[in-house]
Amino acid sequence: MTIAPTPPHSSPEEILAELERTTDQIIGREDLLTRLREGRPLRVKFGVDLTAPDLHLGHAVNLWMMRTLQDHGHTVIFLLGDTTSRIGDPTGRSASRPVLTEQQLLDNATSFLDQVTRVLRSEPELLQIRRNSEWFDEMGVAGLLSELSLITHAHLISRDMFRSRITAGTEIAMHELIYPVLQGFDSVALESDLTIVGTDQLFNESRGRELQVKHGQAPQTIITSTVTPGLDGGPKQSKSLNNYVGLCAAPEEKFGRLMTLQDELVGTWARVYSDLPFERVEELGRRAGSGGAAARDAKLDLAEAIVARHDGAPAASRSREEFLRVFSAREQPREMAPLALSRTTMTALDLVTTARPELSRSEARRLLAGGGVELEGRRFSDPEELLTLSSSWVLRAGRRRWFRLEIAEPSERGGGAPA
Repeated sequence: MTIAPTPPHSSPEEILAELERTTDQIIGREDLLTRLREGRPLRVKFGVDLTAPDLHLGHAVNLWMMRTLQDHGHTVIFLLGDTTSRIGDPTGRSASRPVLTEQQLLDNATSFLDQVTRVLRSEPELLQIRRNSEWFDEMGVAGLLSELSLITHAHLISRDMFRSRITAGTEIAMHELIYPVLQGFDSVALESDLTIVGTDQLFNESRGRELQVKHGQAPQTIITSTVTPGLDGGPKQSKSLNNYVGLCAAPEEKFGRLMTLQDELVGTWARVYSDLPFERVEELGRRAGSGGAAARDAKLDLAEAIVARHDGAPAASRSREEFLRVFSAREQPREMAPLALSRTTMTALDLVTTARPELSRSEARRLLAGGGVELEGRRFSDPEELLTLSSSWVLRAGRRRWFRLEIAEPSERGGGAPA
């Protein structure tokens, strides 16, 4: 199908205003307006390093801006950095990254595509998939040296992270030093009009603008997106800090995590992660600032809005109802994940690590010690306690993780509820 680049009701200024809701900086703002006024589909570069395919709401900020542009007829070019991922982006690293295998790159690329298309439209004229091996495999040594000659060593080494590593006495490998040049050349190869990135990628993408000019192209506009604190009010969302909301998490999991958000962040998160009108955003922030029941209800409204944006209004409504049932009325959820077991006796620690394989044994011990594990309503804290289990019993292993035991071919059956 063909989609008009700019619907009649949206001027270039209005499109830009939509983007600016979640924008930190725009490098080349007037260039972007000029391009939007031309009425042609823009080429929006979306490059990914194939090393970390686990996305959260922080990553989705960029995706929703790209989705806005797609809805106005512009094309997102999903660039798989299969060549540059073999090198490893040094951004934010105090040491070199390990090199990935071909199979790891393929698996990560598939995972990335599955996740980003939860937000991005996938019509061929709105989403193209490219790999930078298309040009780097053909470039050769002479071509690479030609590109490197366009950027000075002094310019590259001026980057803060490189200076920090030099000060710390940590080596910088040559392939890391030239990574920004390679990422910049991607913009030349794609004739990128616009790229939307995190602030940590501004240096690399600025090399793209520099190289485009030296190749006789108009420099791409760079939009850097707003970064918020994590759920706990600390650093930005991170899986390692467990202060994030996973993009592909189940609706009820998203909802439950959002309900842990610090009250003072409700207004900020409503602006960045929801599509609520600004008047509504301000109202939620005021209510959250009142504390108590008003803050709880504001978070309920925010969680429902964010889940509705990603998973649809019916799923958001069900998630709200389930949250209130389980956490306010202290009832069990209606639906639970089945937990298949092959034996009827095991320690509390083994039961938790079987139900939650993503937890280390030390993390499972902390969960038990903190009172986060219940079986048939009884709380367990001793990791070595031997449990006698039965099918259909209910296990809670964490605030929002419920399981119903399914014991196949048990060698023996325990009697009664756990003592």
